[in-house]
Amino acid sequence: METGTLGIRSLLRILGCFCLWILADAQMKIPPETVQQWASVFSVQLRDFSTKFSGSLLLQKKLKDVESIIKITELNGDNLLRDYSEEIERMLGSKMKSVKRLAESAEDADLYHEYNSSLQFDYYNSMLINTMDEDGNSVELGGEFPLEENEHFNNLPVNTQQSTIQVPTNVYNKDPKLLNAIYNSEALNDVYINNFLRDPTLTWQYFGSSYGFFRIYPGIKWTPDNNGVVAFDSRNRNWYIQAATSPKDIIIMVDISGSMKGLKMTIAKHTINTILDTLGENDFVNVIAYTDYVRYVEPCFRGTLVQADLDNREHFKLLVEELHVKGEAKIKNAMKESFKILNEARMNGQGSMCNQAIMLITDGAMEDFESVFEEFNWPERRVRVFTYLIGREMTFAQATKWIACNNKGYYTHISTLADVQENVMEYLHVLSRPMVINHDHDIIWTEAYMDTVLPNTKELFYTKAQSLLLMTSVAMPVFSKKKETLSHGILLGVVGTDVPLMEVMKLAPRYILGPHGYAFLLNNNGYILAHPDLRPLYKDGKKLKPKPNYNSVDLSEVEWEDTEEMLRTPMVNGETGSMTLNIRASVDKGKRPMYLTNNYFYTDIAETPFSFGLVLTKGHGSLMFTGNVSVEEGLHDMTSPDLSLASEWTYCETDIDPDHRKYTQHQAVIRYLQGKEPDLECDELLLQQILFDAVVTAPLEAYWNSVMLNDRVEPGVETAFLGTRSGLMRLMRYAGTETRVAKKFLTPLDKNNLFTIDHFPLWYRLAVENTPGRFFYYAVNDKGVKYVIATTAVTVSSGDKMAMAGGQCHCYSPDLLSGECHVKCIFSFPGDFPDVAWSVVLTLTTNSGTD
Repeated sequence: METGTLGIRSLLRILGCFCLWILADAQMKIPPETVQQWASVFSVQLRDFSTKFSGSLLLQKKLKDVESIIKITELNGDNLLRDYSEEIERMLGSKMKSVKRLAESAEDADLYHEYNSSLQFDYYNSMLINTMDEDGNSVELGGEFPLEENEHFNNLPVNTQQSTIQVPTNVYNKDPKLLNAIYNSEALNDVYINNFLRDPTLTWQYFGSSYGFFRIYPGIKWTPDNNGVVAFDSRNRNWYIQAATSPKDIIIMVDISGSMKGLKMTIAKHTINTILDTLGENDFVNVIAYTDYVRYVEPCFRGTLVQADLDNREHFKLLVEELHVKGEAKIKNAMKESFKILNEARMNGQGSMCNQAIMLITDGAMEDFESVFEEFNWPERRVRVFTYLIGREMTFAQATKWIACNNKGYYTHISTLADVQENVMEYLHVLSRPMVINHDHDIIWTEAYMDTVLPNTKELFYTKAQSLLLMTSVAMPVFSKKKETLSHGILLGVVGTDVPLMEVMKLAPRYILGPHGYAFLLNNNGYILAHPDLRPLYKDGKKLKPKPNYNSVDLSEVEWEDTEEMLRTPMVNGETGSMTLNIRASVDKGKRPMYLTNNYFYTDIAETPFSFGLVLTKGHGSLMFTGNVSVEEGLHDMTSPDLSLASEWTYCETDIDPDHRKYTQHQAVIRYLQGKEPDLECDELLLQQILFDAVVTAPLEAYWNSVMLNDRVEPGVETAFLGTRSGLMRLMRYAGTETRVAKKFLTPLDKNNLFTIDHFPLWYRLAVENTPGRFFYYAVNDKGVKYVIATTAVTVSSGDKMAMAGGQCHCYSPDLLSGECHVKCIFSFPGDFPDVAWSVVLTLTTNSGTD
C-alpha cells in the first residue's frame, strides 16, 4: 500500500539497509537534524499504515458518537472484596455441608449395622465392571455398569446414578470385614445423588475406608497402573491423613549401626520415606540417625523442627539415601535429644502445638532406657513413641514393644519391603483416637494439588490455564458411634469432595478486574492455591510435567516486590486490609517488565484456612464504563461471523443444568437474549457490556472488508482484530490460511493472545499501558515463526473520566519488514519522535542469518 511517496515496505527496506550502510562506515558524519527528519517521516508513514489497516480511527469516532449514553464508574475495591469473598464463602460452605451429610450418613449406617461374618455381597468393583470372561459372561464383582461421557467430569465416562468401589491390589476384595464395610457404605449412594442435585457444581464425592476400599461418585471404571496393578490407596492421600489426624510434631530416629546393613537398611530407609509421605505442611519434622553418637541427617536443622512441606520432605529423602551403617547402636542419647527438641518446641510455642511423637526405627534395643522416659515423658506421656522393629530377627521384640506400650504408642514388626506401607499407617489410627473419643469432627482443607489418579489428567495440562489446573479437597473423618466401641476410638474412614480452584476463581470475574488486575488465593502457610503467575508445570522435551514443588509455592515467590511483611504476613494471619504498592509486573511469561501501581485488598475466607486477595491497577484498571443499547440492536450484531466471546469466561452458567452443557458461551448468550433459554443464569452487567461493544464495533466489519476489496492490501499484512474489556473480539483475516505466516495466531492453541480465565491477551495488556492513540509494536518469534503485532488502546470519555474501551491491533509477517537484508524490529516507548512516540532498534542479519 503506497502512503505518500513511499510504500511502507520500501520505507522500511531503505531504512534497514541504510542502517547497515551506516554501521559499515562509522567514520561518516550525519547531521542530527537529518536523522530526526528520517525518524519523523518513518513514524508518520508507519502510523498511517497501521491506522489504515486496523481501523482504529473509525472505532474511536464511533465511541465519540455514543459518549452521551456512556457512564464511567470507579471500582470500589473494598466492596468487590466483600462481595467476592462472601460468594466464595457460600460456595465453599456448600461443599462443607455436602461432606457433613456424607459423614452423618456413614456413621448412622455403621451404628445400625450388625457385623455378619458370613455376609455375601456383590458390589460394583471399579476395576471389574463391564469386563467379560472367556465365555462372554460378566466376571465376579463386575457386571454391566452403564457409563456415559460427562462434560462436567472432564468428559470421562461416568454413571451419575451409582458409585463404584476401588480396592487396592494388596487388599483382598472379598474379606468379610471389607464386605461388611462396603455393605454399610451403600447408604452413601442416595446422599451422593442428593448432594449433586442440591449443588450441581460438585465434582467427585468419595469415602475412603480404614479397611482400604474407596467409594467414588459418580461411578467410573478404574484404570490400572502401567504394570497392571492398582496401587492407589485412599488411606495414603493427604485429604485422608489430614482429616484422620491432627497436626503433629514428629522426630524420626533411625538406627544406622553395623547390624542394620543390607536389606535392613533398605527397609529402614523405605520406612522413613513412607512416614515422611504421611506428613503435610501443617506438620513439623526432623530426622536423627544414631549409632554411638547422635547425627542430624541435615546439620542445618540441628535442635529444631522444620515444616514438613514438600521441599523439606524431599530434601530429607535425599539425605536419608546417603546414610551408611557403622558402629554400635546407643539409643539413650538419641532418645534424650529427641525429647529435648519436642519439649523445647512445646514450651516455646513452636511447631504444630498439637500431637508429638517419636518414631524409632531399629533392629533392636539393648540399653537400659527407662530412665530417659522417667526424666522426659513420664508421668504425663505427652510424647507418643512408635517403634518399628526391622528384619526377621525377633530377639529384641519384647523390649521394642515395651517402649511403645509404655509411651502411648504402637509397635510394629517390618520384615520385608511389602510390610512397610501397611505398618506405617497404623500410627495414624493411634493419633486419631483422641479425636474419635472426643467426637471432634474437624473439617480440613488440603493444599492445592493436581489429581494424578484420573486417566485424562495429562490431557488437561494442554487445555486449561496452568494457574488454575489445581484443586483442593475438603474432607471430614467418620467415626464409629457404637456404645460398645466408643471408648476404643474407632475411625471408620474419611469422606470428602474435590473443589477445582478454577471454579472458585470464576467468582471474581476477569472483566471487572481488568487487564492487569487479578484475584488470588493462599492458605494459612502462605502457599499459593491460585494466582495468575503460578505456573506449576514445566516442559520436559515435548511433554508438560508438574514441577516438584508445584503446590508449595509461597506468595513471596510470585509477587515481584518484597511483600513479606506488608502483604503475606497479614494474609497468613487471616486479617482484612488494603495497601497500595508500586510494583514491577511481568507479561509474556516474564519476558517484558511493566511498572504499575497496584491496589491490594485482602481478607480471610470464614471456616477455611484460606485468604483471598484482590488487585486493581491504579488508573484505567480501576475504571469501568457501561453503555445502554437495546437487546434487539445488540443481538443483530452478536451473530456476525467475525465476532467471538471469551470461551473460558462465564457469561451464562451452563454447568448447572445438564441440558445447557452442550452450549458454548456464545451460543448460550444468544439463546438467552432470544428468550429461548430463560432459565439460564447470566451475568446481566456483562451481557449489557457485550451488547454495547457489539453495536459500537460493528462498523469495523464493513470497514475491513472495504479495505480488502477496494484497496491493494500490502503483502504481509495478515490480520486485523480488536478486543474489548467484555471479552468480545472481532477478527479480519487479510491473508488466507495458505499464505499466512502466523498460522497459530489467535487460534485456540494461542492462549497467550486470547482472553482466558486467568489473563487478558498479551497485545491488550501492552496496549492499555501505552499512550492512547499511539501504536505499540512488538516482534514475536514462535518456534521460528516470526511476525510483528501493532497494537493501540482506544479510549472512551465521560466528564473528567477516561476508560479503556479496548485494544485495536493488526498483525503482519516479517516479509513486510525485509528486503535483501532480514530485519527484526523491536519498538519501545517512550521516544522523542513527533506524533508516534517510540524509539526504533534494528538488528540486521545477512541472508545467511549471521548477525
